[in-house]
Amino acid sequence: MKQTIFLVEDDADIANLVKHHLELAGFTIRIFPAVNGVVSNAESIVPALFLLDIMVPGGGGLELCKRLRQHPTLALSPIIFLTAKITESDRVTGLEQGADDYITKPFSPRELVARVKAVLRRFERPMPQSKVVAGDIEIDSVGMRIMVRGEPLTTTATEFRLLEYLARHIGRVFTRDQLLDAVWRDTAFVTPRSVDVYVSRLREKIEVNPEDPIYLRTVRGAGYRFEVPGEK
Repeated sequence: MKQTIFLVEDDADIANLVKHHLELAGFTIRIFPAVNGVVSNAESIVPALFLLDIMVPGGGGLELCKRLRQHPTLALSPIIFLTAKITESDRVTGLEQGADDYITKPFSPRELVARVKAVLRRFERPMPQSKVVAGDIEIDSVGMRIMVRGEPLTTTATEFRLLEYLARHIGRVFTRDQLLDAVWRDTAFVTPRSVDVYVSRLREKIEVNPEDPIYLRTVRGAGYRFEVPGEK
């Protein structure tokens, strides 16, 4: 069965170009020229991936991304921004809202298809068939569920995989490049800055005080380490 991609793009020429090349690659594409109707349609047919322009009518791609990340059944769906906003701050903003990749216009159709496939491959990576319990954090790798201090935690799939990987290697220091290789896998289109953004997002979600983390620790000049309070 073909995977369905929701494309939110108000420029008809760009939408048709993207649709053409992704359909050639074997995907089914549904085009939305505005934000309206995207969430309700996704609740009926959960797409394999959302491809969002940032500047679209009805609230914009960033706001839609935020809504999707807060949705109980759509939060884990991969999201890629496709936008003319090209600065580093724009990219960081997109990642902070929960995007899994960020493609700037103009773009190569071949690169677009490659990056869509790369993100989908990342989400299909087999995971260990067990749970991880680390301090107040419990990670169910099969169900992709996380409990923190007894409460369920909503994460994106990329956030989940990053936390799960670090928690399975308690005490080990990983460089940003090592984490990119292990979690993102296809590293041609992402940067070490992506790791920093995701660690920051996870700290906001799992730490009592994100400014003084006890689990996700920075090792100056090296990278990041997962620790459990009271364990060595």
